[in-house]
Amino acid sequence: MKKSLCGLLIGLASLTAKADLPSEVAQALNQAGVPLENVAVVVQAVDSEQASLQHNPGKSLNPASVMKLLTSKAALDLLGPNYRWKTEIYYDGSLSQGVLSGNLIIKGYGDPQFNTADFWRLLYSIKQAGISHINGNLILDKSHFAAPQQQRANFDNEIWRAYNAQPSALLVNGRHTRFIFSRSSSEKNAVAISADMALPQIEIVNNMRLLPGACRDWRNHMQYSVGIEQTSAAEPIKTITFSGSFAADCEEKVLELSLFNDEQYAYYSFKQLWQALGGQFSGQLQVKARPNQAIKLLEQRSETLSQVLPEMNKWSNNLMARQLLLTMAAEKMAVPASEADGASAIKNWFNSQQLGADTLVVENGSGLSRIERLSAEQLARMLVQAYLSPTMPEFMSSLPVLALDGTLMKRLKDSPAAKRAHLKTGSLDGVSAIAGYLLDKQNRRQVLVMLVNHEKAGASKIAQDALIEWVYRQP
Repeated sequence: MKKSLCGLLIGLASLTAKADLPSEVAQALNQAGVPLENVAVVVQAVDSEQASLQHNPGKSLNPASVMKLLTSKAALDLLGPNYRWKTEIYYDGSLSQGVLSGNLIIKGYGDPQFNTADFWRLLYSIKQAGISHINGNLILDKSHFAAPQQQRANFDNEIWRAYNAQPSALLVNGRHTRFIFSRSSSEKNAVAISADMALPQIEIVNNMRLLPGACRDWRNHMQYSVGIEQTSAAEPIKTITFSGSFAADCEEKVLELSLFNDEQYAYYSFKQLWQALGGQFSGQLQVKARPNQAIKLLEQRSETLSQVLPEMNKWSNNLMARQLLLTMAAEKMAVPASEADGASAIKNWFNSQQLGADTLVVENGSGLSRIERLSAEQLARMLVQAYLSPTMPEFMSSLPVLALDGTLMKRLKDSPAAKRAHLKTGSLDGVSAIAGYLLDKQNRRQVLVMLVNHEKAGASKIAQDALIEWVYRQP
């Protein structure tokens, strides 16, 4: 009798251990070849003190881009939703009748969304302030951030991809060029390729072929290579050659590449925009801190943090997240800002929320990292606290809406949970994650976290979708 009772208890314990995930989620993971020990899940209502579903809640895993949730909430708390970045203009020498006999200095403070339109507006303000001819050099002051250890990241050997670009205190347009591919409207059976910021330092060689057929995995059918022609020490020409095929049924497609470092891109953009505004410039580029005797001419402020976060989170912009981490370092730790100080700022904030910072690993705050770690339980608790915080509207509205926009635009479009979830996704080789908020069919807000670390993690999206729909259906 005792043996039978013991066996029954062991059997029940084993059943409970295997049944802590919904059957449809466990089955999808099994079909994907992902062991359950490589998965962590937490589901908790925002008005509850306890989770309704837990699986490996305390296991420390790589969250990929879901790490941006921490970076975003830390920034809202440490900087405030109305925080704005500034870009300052100085000059040295003398200014008379529109002619600056001296240098123009641009000092950046890490604005993560300083785009071409913002740069044009800044240069227009310089013209309005009375400068039309710069008889000196352009000085770029990037001293607010510490210099990166290397100009080009080598996270995945895609050194020209925009997501691998390094942060900078003066970052124009994310320093990337968008190459746009489409079926040519002027030439039969041809592929058209254009650049949205057509810098003269970029030369496109188009060897693409237009082929009939459906548009599937278009990136796997094209290749590119970058060559450098050293026309002068200051302005090398980058020749980018595109080859391969493009399906005739494809709509317009975009590839973002970072062909120049931050100072080159800013310098080339300055010359092009300044000339378009009718300004004259015959000097060279210098990169250094502004001279002490320089006179401040004007400053331009960015949009607020709450306006910047949707661009970062809805499209999972890694470079913007890294800029944000360095901004927190500069404001809360020291200048010049370093990623180590930014990581400390986030961990200090995390610890102040009593979320267990001892096991949190932060590298750059973007999730583009092999060492960043946190647990599903930590993340779920943070999300519950974030929902109950004063900055909940700004935080939640920055996330992609399921089946509506951002990285979730095409996901679960026919599901009853469509448009009822604000979720952040994350993916790397061997990592797939999703976390955020879901309004269930009873209109109760649920926090949902699922982290998968396994060589077949990419196949776990079906299981993630199954979890989303399971949470939506729960009474």
